Amino acid sequence: MTLQEIETELLTLTSSEQAQVIQTLMQTLGKNSRGITKTPGVCGGTACIANTRIPVWSLIEARTLGYSEADLLTSYPTLTATDLTQAWIYAATHPEEIATAIQINEAA
Repeated sequence: MTLQEIETELLTLTSSEQAQVIQTLMQTLGKNSRGITKTPGVCGGTACIANTRIPVWSLIEARTLGYSEADLLTSYPTLTATDLTQAWIYAATHPEEIATAIQINEAA
């Protein structure tokens, strides 16, 4: 099946069915977050963009504070749009972990 065929099929689904597809994709991508790593001793072992010391929770917090993706890419020149996508997916599939990391770092 081509991407165009998939897109055509997605447009025939109800809003509820589309939401289920999105949820399934996010769960699948979250399980395969190759761009996100946890390394003991690096940023407290929290989830980071691979090969960096940029925690996912900090990107989520920045987005919550109103930073756009363009702002983040400017602030972190080593990041790519793919890195941000991986961070958003990871955060969506691990919300409790991210919320806890934000709370811990706000208290520090």
